[in-house]
Amino acid sequence: MFKKMTVLAIALSSMLAATAVVAADEHNVVPGLTAAGAPLGFHGVDPVAFVDLGSRIDGSASFTAVHDGVAYYFASETNKEAFSSNPSKYAPQNGGFCTFGVSVGKKFDGDPRFSTVVDGKLYAFLNEDILRMFNKDRAGTISKATANWKKIEHTAATEL
Repeated sequence: MFKKMTVLAIALSSMLAATAVVAADEHNVVPGLTAAGAPLGFHGVDPVAFVDLGSRIDGSASFTAVHDGVAYYFASETNKEAFSSNPSKYAPQNGGFCTFGVSVGKKFDGDPRFSTVVDGKLYAFLNEDILRMFNKDRAGTISKATANWKKIEHTAATEL
């Protein structure tokens, strides 16, 4: 009886862990949890400062907001409140994954160092070379990424 319970517990734990991985793969987050109990998005960079000021400013755990299961850090209480009142305006597109990667059906890391704002929306990219490629056809890449995101959002990065 004990052996069957142990096997059942291991199987259940594996299923729950697999579910958590898929759910976590809907957003590009760093490993581990923040003090808010959610994984950190956008590498801790303040998305409001990026969208409103065009500046890459590191956020602080002192100013944390959780949206859609992801914790975001902000440089100020004002930025945190702006995000909380309109997260769709500030949250990185495509779950924070590399927009160019999403445009080709992949989920690559979106690095805030290689991010840009287009038409008021925040897009992240894997590296400087990929950002340069994006800049050659912004509208086309965004259009492809938008269509692909609907198909791959709930798929684990390792399955793409």
